[in-house]
Amino acid sequence: MAKHSVVLTSANRPPPVLKDDDGNEIRNLILLRLPRSECQQLFSSLEFVRLKLHQVLHEAGEVIRSVYFMNNGLGSVLTVQPDGKSVEVGLIGKEGFVGVPVVFGFKTSPLRVVVQADATAHRVDVATLKKIATSCPALERPLQRFAMTLSMQSTQLAACNRLHDVEERLARWLLMSHDRIGEETMPLTQEFLGQMLGTRRSSVSMAASILQKGGMISYTRGNVTILNKPQLVEAACECYQIIQDNKDRWAAETT
Repeated sequence: MAKHSVVLTSANRPPPVLKDDDGNEIRNLILLRLPRSECQQLFSSLEFVRLKLHQVLHEAGEVIRSVYFMNNGLGSVLTVQPDGKSVEVGLIGKEGFVGVPVVFGFKTSPLRVVVQADATAHRVDVATLKKIATSCPALERPLQRFAMTLSMQSTQLAACNRLHDVEERLARWLLMSHDRIGEETMPLTQEFLGQMLGTRRSSVSMAASILQKGGMISYTRGNVTILNKPQLVEAACECYQIIQDNKDRWAAETT
């Protein structure tokens, strides 16, 4: 495992840059906000990993062996039906981590987590995390808060998938993904978007065409580029803003 040290880029440019001995920057917001003196054991146990597009991090029903503090890229949380069909109920970027059930003592999850676009993360096995938690009490609260945020997001997306049309949901999904990935262009196919939104590929194609004709996105085979984010916000259902407002409200309550 690589050891980690802190490099301050500027006294007035928070948060500080945290790197391991191999020069891998830690960008995960949960890790950056931890008191380093208290949680040094956690930092020294982190393993930097590169994640591939569509890589499964956790499979529904299987024992969770490791958790992932997302560094960049995106994790998609899916509910999976007995017939194999799935629909997205959550997105995880550098603001969170993959492995919420272990925070509450569970060993498995009913949900699948799949990597969206190439990503990186800092991984730690569950047994080590549990040992470290006793010496790093500052870790428990942000993990619990993220779990609540993800639960709120999942509840809103469940309503969104039932109540709103494909065009609105696609705009909302692109905005949420962009907020976490931080790049205008994302590698996405119609088939994969259909799985995420729980709808037919033809419906996704039609919705993408409407957004493209409106000048909001550019869609070529396998890639979507956001051209006009404010306009895309207008095209999205209210779920995008509801999730943002709830996150901002909770952030204000805990500062």
